[in-house]
Amino acid sequence: MKKNITLTTTILLLILIACKGKAEKQEETTIKAETYAPAKIISIEHATAIIEWNNTTIYIDPVGGKNAFKGRQSPDIIFITDIHGDHFNANTLNELNLEGVQIIAPEAVKSQMDQALALKTDTMVNGEVKELANFSVEAIPMYNLREEAKDFHIKGRGNGYLFTFGDERIYFSGDTEDIPEMRALNNIDKAFVCMNLPYTMTVESAANAVLEFKPNQVYPYHYRGRPDVSDVEKFKNLVNQGNPGIEVVQLDWYPNEAY
Repeated sequence: MKKNITLTTTILLLILIACKGKAEKQEETTIKAETYAPAKIISIEHATAIIEWNNTTIYIDPVGGKNAFKGRQSPDIIFITDIHGDHFNANTLNELNLEGVQIIAPEAVKSQMDQALALKTDTMVNGEVKELANFSVEAIPMYNLREEAKDFHIKGRGNGYLFTFGDERIYFSGDTEDIPEMRALNNIDKAFVCMNLPYTMTVESAANAVLEFKPNQVYPYHYRGRPDVSDVEKFKNLVNQGNPGIEVVQLDWYPNEAY
């Protein structure tokens, strides 16, 4: 009788252990599925974008007033790349609902904010990495190389941003040319690369850099210059001729203008 009780107890313990292991495995699978869900990118205009990932809404360079974000989720975090008006607009920021919102920006941007905005803002310098609630971000340098353009974007003033959402890496170049720091990037899933003259770089330079760091997908953005608009179709052809494995994705960055 005692042997039967011991055997029964052992069997029950084994069943409980097996059930617990199965439940833990299912829980782990669920967590991984949530963690590694792909980010959704919404183009607003020019350099302004929204990233939605894992119940977090991120605004990149919000400009255009609150109407530019009508019908969109309010931000949880805002990233600003540089001081220029197509990236930093204090009026737009003050029109948004900033309750509980964290702003991340270069020091040069924070120094131009009023006190209320500055109190909400943490700074990042080139090369710095921040671990946030459920993702990480690295500040990538952004600056000009051409002599005639060096005063537009000085090295160390602004930030591009490299986001890591689970196992997905997304790069926003900000205003830059085809700098060594861009060319040295690796394992990039989505790259948002600027190309407009006279302020950033040519289509040819942008394509050449992309062919070197080989993102899985590249999104031309920030391509309106003065007076011309960059030829994104030419950019696509150059990239695909050099590496057909890189997908060029065109979003509507200028919804209110006919190009």
